[in-house]
Amino acid sequence: MPDAEDVRRIALSLPDTTEKTAWSMPTFRVAGKMFATLPEDETSIAVRCPKEERDELVLAEPEKFWIAGHEAQFAWVRARLAALDDEEELRDILTDSWRQAAPPRLLDAHPELGLPPAE
Repeated sequence: MPDAEDVRRIALSLPDTTEKTAWSMPTFRVAGKMFATLPEDETSIAVRCPKEERDELVLAEPEKFWIAGHEAQFAWVRARLAALDDEEELRDILTDSWRQAAPPRLLDAHPELGLPPAE
């Protein structure tokens, strides 16, 4: 089961990522733009997610994903760390959120972190 240290290690391994405390919790930013936070005493993560995809995730796996009330108007979703399958799923979630926040120059410089394969 992934934990907060796994979140920190994976997030900080992504290019141009920094950690900054905001709202009394760790946040992770790429080129200054936030892409992940560790709320709820670091038992979950909040990440960027297009609203359409977010709603589908929450409906498909409500034990894993949910939308915090104060984030409902934004394209963010929460994931319970204890409900994630493994570290690979955590890495996929963080990398996807990183891609949404990263500037084009970083996406171009790191094609290996590009769009996920089509299903």
